[in-house]
Amino acid sequence: MQAFTVHRGLVAPMDRANVDTDAIIPKQFLKSIHRSGFGPNLFDEWRYLDKGEPGQNPADRKPNPDFVLNQPRYQGASVLLARDNFGCGSSREHAPWALEQYGFRCIIAPSFADIFFNNCFKNGLLPIVLPESVVARLFDAVHAFPGFSLTIDLPRQVIVQGDGTEIPFDVQAFRKYCLTNGFDDIGLTLRHADKIKAYEAERLAKMPWLAHTLG
Repeated sequence: MQAFTVHRGLVAPMDRANVDTDAIIPKQFLKSIHRSGFGPNLFDEWRYLDKGEPGQNPADRKPNPDFVLNQPRYQGASVLLARDNFGCGSSREHAPWALEQYGFRCIIAPSFADIFFNNCFKNGLLPIVLPESVVARLFDAVHAFPGFSLTIDLPRQVIVQGDGTEIPFDVQAFRKYCLTNGFDDIGLTLRHADKIKAYEAERLAKMPWLAHTLG
């Protein structure tokens, strides 16, 4: 998992409340047995005018010119600004996969659905909860200033605006530790790889029959 320490990125505004995971990555794209390739289908039903199906070439599709991520001023955005209850609906982990593979590193909103919120941390995304009034002011700034960017400083737990103003945010200590070190659940386990190997070797020496399998 990609570590998150300090990130500066262009902000894109998703000015809708209750964005559910089926809108983030529609159900037909969950058939894939791979964990990659979901970025082109992020917000598929809003992003394109034609119906999306797995295996399509995005270059052959009809983009919706009115959708925010298709507007030239937000190309390359890596910080998503959202409204209340972002990531509600089903618990599909494909939603943070699609957001991360599109290029987003951070999502800022007044609230998130619990399972989606947890899944973000496990997949290298930083979800930040801010008061609704603060989020509203950020929406105003994004709309008013093309190229509006923010610096997200996770070690210091602050968002730095262009004028140097800082907005503090909370993050649970263990989640912060995992993100800043790039540890997902597998990575956390592999920290103890030497101890695991030593234990398995010792167990096998005491019970060598475990090395045999039934024919």
